[in-house]
Amino acid sequence: MPSVRTRRPTALVSLLALLLATPALADIDLGALSVFASDSPASPIPKGLVLGGAFIGGQARYQHQDDTLLPIPGALYFGDNLMYLGDRARYYLSRDGNLSTYGFGRVRFGNLDPDDDPFFDGIHKRKGQLEAGFGADLVTPYALLTLRATSDVTGNSKGQEVMAWANFPIVRGRLLLMPGAGLMLRSHNLANYYFGGVSDDEVAPGREQWNTGTTLSPMASIIGSYRFSPHWIGGFGINYERYDDDVADSPLVQHGGELYAGVGLGYIW
Repeated sequence: MPSVRTRRPTALVSLLALLLATPALADIDLGALSVFASDSPASPIPKGLVLGGAFIGGQARYQHQDDTLLPIPGALYFGDNLMYLGDRARYYLSRDGNLSTYGFGRVRFGNLDPDDDPFFDGIHKRKGQLEAGFGADLVTPYALLTLRATSDVTGNSKGQEVMAWANFPIVRGRLLLMPGAGLMLRSHNLANYYFGGVSDDEVAPGREQWNTGTTLSPMASIIGSYRFSPHWIGGFGINYERYDDDVADSPLVQHGGELYAGVGLGYIW
């Protein structure tokens, strides 16, 4: 099996990262792929600007919310140090052999509005927030490893999140298949705000107080892409997060996990 250094996983499947801008979506990390960006017209990671769109479908997080099926337009950018992926960006601070460090920023969109359904009467609106933090990528012979820590900087959830992720890219010509897996650790503040917490002043008949505590969730994904031409590239992604039991048992949450899938197409400028 060739090493990760000889494989060339895609960045345009990161078009599916645009889907992360939806209100509720199992998270996935694609940022480590930027270390393979190339100006080559045959490279599955194009440097520069990519414009395109995607269709996303998946499970709603909360009770009385409908499952998602949406078309989403957007743009991506892969530069020498700056990478922009829809709702998030990273800037590389250092590159030392196989190890890279970066600063990270993200907009996490709100995912619960009491005006959406009478079931949520008395629940505080879960607003969006800006998150910032740091991370590191490590290229090993068979995997791309990422560790990232972020914190709310707008004061809405006052929470933090730490993600550890491993991608395993396999390339056959213009085709990429890349399974990945990881763990997401969320502080009690973030988990309660976005993943089913019910405070004492939100209690109602059939909706008891609920504290998720600090949560740990395993995740898995598979991503594929195909480079049609020097200017056109497409991709798909399927990702799943199995909720921590204290999230899954919340009176607000519909399922034991979150499954999403999408397809995307982009034009490389």
